[in-house]
Amino acid sequence: MEPVTRIKTKEPMSYELTAIHHVTHDTKTFRFGLPDHTTLNMLPGDFLYVHASINGKAVKRPYTPSSLPGITGHFDLTVKRYETGLISKYLHEQKVGNPVLMSGPNQGGHWVDGMAKKVGFVAGGTGITPMISIIRWILAQHLDAELFLVFANKTEADIIFREEWSRNVREHSNFHCYHILEQPPAGWSQGSGRITEDVLRRQLPPPNSETVVFLCGPPPMVDHLEASLKGLGYSEQAIILP
Repeated sequence: MEPVTRIKTKEPMSYELTAIHHVTHDTKTFRFGLPDHTTLNMLPGDFLYVHASINGKAVKRPYTPSSLPGITGHFDLTVKRYETGLISKYLHEQKVGNPVLMSGPNQGGHWVDGMAKKVGFVAGGTGITPMISIIRWILAQHLDAELFLVFANKTEADIIFREEWSRNVREHSNFHCYHILEQPPAGWSQGSGRITEDVLRRQLPPPNSETVVFLCGPPPMVDHLEASLKGLGYSEQAIILP
């Protein structure tokens, strides 16, 4: 077998956009090409910087690949478009064939095999994106870990990879998922409103030496829920902010 080349750069490098997939009404997955037998040198949860010149100013923002670490020939970024997000708007304006500058991967709050037996994921909106590759990795590798996802969104239409979470619940007995909506539809059977301390207590594995919780979302949410998790007994080392 031909050896695999692993890419990690400090300076921005050009990647060709090879495909675009619509995930929700305002979220797309962008696929970028890599040479054959080439992959990004990263652990699940590590991130890239996307670089652009916007209105004459150099701008960069971090994005965590949603594709599985170790795959060769391409990688994916899943990005929600925000009206105030310079790079998210820039990416959503790109067409297949366009080059995009990125540097990294850089070390984020990532997963290391064997770090926990029970893994909580608490995400608000696009805070799910750093967790996608971690969840996909653990399930694809059939690792000995039980996963608990608590995912908050405004509406049902905003749930990124909704079908994948439902399929994972059906196909993997070690994957659990609890959705919370600010504006739930009639007959909604899961959570409504916001993630509370009571939700964390009921939906996450209890704190112990074999449990970690990944937490990502809007900064006010993260600050509030990090304090809530500590109040429930999770140690600072057990709370990972990708």
